[in-house]
Amino acid sequence: MSKLVSVAEAAKFLGVSKSTLRRWEREGRLLPDERTPGGQRRYDLARLRPNAFHAGSHARTTIAYARMSSHDQKADLERQVRMLEMFCSANGWSFEIISDLGSGMNYHQRGLRNLLEGIVAGDVDRLVLTHKDRLLRFGAELVFAICEIKDIEVVIVNKGEEPTFEEELAQDVLEIITVFSARLYGSRSHKNKKMLEKMKGAVEE
Repeated sequence: MSKLVSVAEAAKFLGVSKSTLRRWEREGRLLPDERTPGGQRRYDLARLRPNAFHAGSHARTTIAYARMSSHDQKADLERQVRMLEMFCSANGWSFEIISDLGSGMNYHQRGLRNLLEGIVAGDVDRLVLTHKDRLLRFGAELVFAICEIKDIEVVIVNKGEEPTFEEELAQDVLEIITVFSARLYGSRSHKNKKMLEKMKGAVEE
């Protein structure tokens, strides 16, 4: 007797994401064997053959993206990368790590641009982040919307508690001050550091 499984079980068996199965259905490559009265997909496990669907198809991979704001946080970036590596390995995903050291308001960082090019080209199957703001300080929702259109699964490892409006506003203000003061006075200048210390104290108060 054939065993019918859910889309989650079928995706795990084939080593792909649920969004990939939905895309394959739209493309006519792999149709569900049955749907429940509630419209849930069901697949015949005996009919699923991983190699049959991966052979000759456009390979898509899991991308884990890590970012920290400054070079002073290089050790934190390395810890973030290790966390992503362990998380992806534990889930049995073949993955690639992309990392940046720089402001979340800088849209021209090499790693971010490589990630966006992969998303647009259809090379990414899954995007993994430790936190939402590791991608961008502003505009992350737009990237997530593009991922949804491209059938890319977005996995955020540490969702944690949502910051308050005041906490988010303070973080955004500090980020903006950091970027513009660095452009005005240079990131390593004494004047820049003195201004940042004063502004940080004012925001925290």
